[in-house]
Amino acid sequence: MADPKGFLTTPKQLAERRPVDVRLRDWNEVYVERSLLPIITKQAGRCMDCGIPFCHNGCPLGNLIPEWNDLAYRDDFVGAIERLHATNNFPEFTGRLCPAPCESACVLGINQDAVTIKNVEVTIIDKAWDRGGVTPQVPERLSGKTVAVVGSGPAGLAAAQQLTRAGHTVVVYERADRIGGLLRYGIPEFKMEKRHINRRIEQMRAEGTRFRTGVHVGEDITGQQLRERFDAVVVAAGATTARDLPVPGRELKGVHQAMEYLPLANKVQEGDFVESPISAKGKHVVVIGGGDTGADCVGTAHRQGAASVTQLEIMPRPSEERPGHQPWPTMPMTYKVTSAHEEGGERIYSVNTTRFAGDEDGNVQELHLVEVEFKDGRFEPVPGTERAIPAQLVTLAMGFTGTDVRNGLVEQLGADLDARGNIARDGRFATNVDGVYVCGDAGRGQSLIVWAIAEGRSAAAAVDAYLGGKTPLPAPIRPTDRPLVV
Repeated sequence: MADPKGFLTTPKQLAERRPVDVRLRDWNEVYVERSLLPIITKQAGRCMDCGIPFCHNGCPLGNLIPEWNDLAYRDDFVGAIERLHATNNFPEFTGRLCPAPCESACVLGINQDAVTIKNVEVTIIDKAWDRGGVTPQVPERLSGKTVAVVGSGPAGLAAAQQLTRAGHTVVVYERADRIGGLLRYGIPEFKMEKRHINRRIEQMRAEGTRFRTGVHVGEDITGQQLRERFDAVVVAAGATTARDLPVPGRELKGVHQAMEYLPLANKVQEGDFVESPISAKGKHVVVIGGGDTGADCVGTAHRQGAASVTQLEIMPRPSEERPGHQPWPTMPMTYKVTSAHEEGGERIYSVNTTRFAGDEDGNVQELHLVEVEFKDGRFEPVPGTERAIPAQLVTLAMGFTGTDVRNGLVEQLGADLDARGNIARDGRFATNVDGVYVCGDAGRGQSLIVWAIAEGRSAAAAVDAYLGGKTPLPAPIRPTDRPLVV
């Protein structure tokens, strides 16, 4: 146990965010760099090293949280990063982007503030990078087997790194111009600077992973060609088919999917544009959708100089306390104030968009909405609550309905889909096509980054066993003969 009295004597402290008026002037991460260093050992010491660490259950990666908390408390960051990397290929990603179901499952959180697991995690990996403790792990021998990985998001990268380290020759295909998937073009710079992705890619290249960007699998190379060229194929293309809003006026200029809007802002930071082709500058912005992607749109609009930002959510405003029907150790739906919400704007709950109105040139100018109540399993409009709000830029951030590779690659491979439109697989992540596996959102549906990495690691173990008969690779999601429950 780190500090036997730590959870009694040390109050919870979080990473310090830069002042709003300062961080809105740039696109750097919102946190004060290295602000955790002076407090992190005491924060790690709040871990009680429970007899049954429910934080393990909360994290699909099976992170060894009490172990690296104890090592961080003792200032043994070399040991801490070894235990952290034992279960997680990319803790700098999860430590910045994961909503931390492990903290929701923390035993201390039953009646106190939970341990700041994310903050400890990101400090361990940042210190490891600073001290040169993250180096390529080149396989001692090559297997002679080849694997294609379709998609370079967290699931694809995790699968590729594990399989490369097992000695296979791995090629990662990405249709965008840079590696990273939604990590690259869906996550704003102020949440995670892309240098974190770049240095991982360089590590993976040094280990032997090969990357092919600008290749649209299903068009530039077919599923049949992949099967002919490679001994196994891992489809990790993500769930990129966005949910649309079929209301009058949807065709107006200025109404965009979030994944049309956010990548362009990231491309500005990459130097591809001087200014985003879709900019919020001087406009009244409305974001439809109350989740993380919606918050990303809010923060992006603020930095682009929006005149106003309004975020709409059809669900009621969540409570600030854990709801009774979501008991510990489940991850509760509670009211959250992200860094983007700290920066301004209005959040409106229990409303539904009825139509968009535009000017004579076809540009959106207004959004009409109505308040709703949930009755008999559906949202019903409340009479007399209709109103219009100004909207010169609208982003749709309402989630995703599946993977768009089913429009080409899935048919070419001959893979089946499940009832939800995802690529069907069994408990070993294998599709109905011999040698073809699927992991991440393409098979699971839209989910968390920790699930993506966990599935990537587990699929890699399954592929390694398929190619060699057995595998030493860890599989956080245990193989089973039963279909995977999602």
